[in-house]
Amino acid sequence: MTSFVLPHEVHGDGAHKVFAVHGWFADRSAYAAVLPDLDRTSFTYALVDLRGYGEARDAVGSYTTTEAAVDLVELADRLGWERFSVIGHSMGGAVAQRLLSVAPHRLRRIVGVSPVPASGLELPGEQGVLFADAAHRPENRRAIIDFTTGSRRPSAWLDRMVDRSLERSAPKAFRAWLDSWAGDDFRADVEGSEVPALAVAGELDPALSLALLRDTWMSWYPRARLAALPCAGHYAMDETPLELIRTVEDFLRAETTDEGEPA
Repeated sequence: MTSFVLPHEVHGDGAHKVFAVHGWFADRSAYAAVLPDLDRTSFTYALVDLRGYGEARDAVGSYTTTEAAVDLVELADRLGWERFSVIGHSMGGAVAQRLLSVAPHRLRRIVGVSPVPASGLELPGEQGVLFADAAHRPENRRAIIDFTTGSRRPSAWLDRMVDRSLERSAPKAFRAWLDSWAGDDFRADVEGSEVPALAVAGELDPALSLALLRDTWMSWYPRARLAALPCAGHYAMDETPLELIRTVEDFLRAETTDEGEPA
């Protein structure tokens, strides 16, 4: 029986292998703006489409962070990657943290770009309705993107982000993913992990804020770091791509500078 293979594209041929996992609103094209300026000599990047997105839009599944973490490990096996790092945006940041319990021995480093905490994200009252109905209401998606970027981005950009989201995601999967990334609390499975972990926060994002990441990511992981991007909201890949690349790749390169950390 052939197992499911996450659709993916590989860039670079460096020794340090890195998965890039998208968030709730996009497939792997979420990383399009950073692709031209990645260090392809030091790193090999594999950009993936999670089930329900992009080339995996019609893939069946449970649409959970646990399933996604297992899918990534199986893809690593197919690529011949014994050890690897993971970058995850938003929902993808929760997937990266799931790997801390699914395959901790295979992780070199994890990076969360505006990552959803392993405890999930409470969406009370009208906020919960806004997010749940975003599966079939484009105006809800636009409102969420606008809010999480500080209401500072051009109207045309907001429209483009919504159009991409609608084109690249299946409504049923989109709705199911919400229950996992927002509702699942797996903090007990990952707290205390010694894998170096960087959280990158956009200072214009009121949802996945610096304060929230200090209270979660920074308090759970002994080797955690927190970086702030002053001119970014929730979508740093689009808003501040060069600053994001520099911040993330400096962290990925830092293995040999941290005491006791293998190269």
